[in-house]
Amino acid sequence: MTNTPPPSAASLRGAVDLSSLIRPPVTPGAPAPAQGAGGPSLVVDATDASFTGILELSNTVPVVVELHGGVPTASLTNLITEFGGKLVLARVDATTNPQLQQAFQAQIAPTVAAVVAGRPLALFEGELPEAEARQVFEQLLVLAAQNGVTGTVPVAPVEPDAEAAEPVEEPLPPLHQAAYDAIEAGDYPTAMSAYRTAIAQDPRDQLAVAGLAQVSLLHRLTGLSAGAIRDAAAAAPSDVDAQLAVADLDVSGGHLEDGFDRLLTLFPSLDADGKNAVRTRMLEYFEVAGAEDPRVSIGRRRLTALLY
Repeated sequence: MTNTPPPSAASLRGAVDLSSLIRPPVTPGAPAPAQGAGGPSLVVDATDASFTGILELSNTVPVVVELHGGVPTASLTNLITEFGGKLVLARVDATTNPQLQQAFQAQIAPTVAAVVAGRPLALFEGELPEAEARQVFEQLLVLAAQNGVTGTVPVAPVEPDAEAAEPVEEPLPPLHQAAYDAIEAGDYPTAMSAYRTAIAQDPRDQLAVAGLAQVSLLHRLTGLSAGAIRDAAAAAPSDVDAQLAVADLDVSGGHLEDGFDRLLTLFPSLDADGKNAVRTRMLEYFEVAGAEDPRVSIGRRRLTALLY
């Protein structure tokens, strides 16, 4: 069994804000905990296609994510219920959901992570004794509270006639909704097309710019093996395409410093075409991470120094 350190506020702030992928509104289709015979369930099964709803839910309540190898860990399900709705468990079959397996850098099963306010956070690998896992989850709740996530999921039985109405938010613009729908269906080219059209209609549409950058990143990684990407980059350290691919992998897993440093270290040795490719990709990464991320400011300054 291999354990990772307990969560910290610094590690949460350092994660990539995956929620900015589409910023969906609350809709009846968002995977809020499912209603069961005894009340709302605190356990949901998530997939590559449905995970955007988990990200939205994590703005209200911390979501523990178990990436398992086909059989969920029963002890985790039992432990989550002890927290009385303060935590939700999202179970992911890593063998059939490669994008989430890659995003959470799950190398063994089970890998247990969390999402708080749309940001991924590593918790531990393997099966922990119940007492140790409980302590990790208690620390997670403290960290979530520090980041303003203090909601709970109701666990008492609810009569169907007494259920609260779904919250209604302002609908997305048509092109953004089209992109959101395409992302949920795993159709990244259609989502990219919708975002490009939105940008053409309004070049100041920063949501579309960020959405296009993030969906493009996901599309480039679709169907690729993390091991093959890293092997290709190691075998060809001066090959621009190989290094761009492994930088994509780093950024998708939240390792922005590694992705930035890889490309900016390579930059001075490239010809004009290679430099332009790296500059373009770096600007996409800045959109993926968001201007508020301090690593973006550092990366921008370093890129500017290399350009001028």
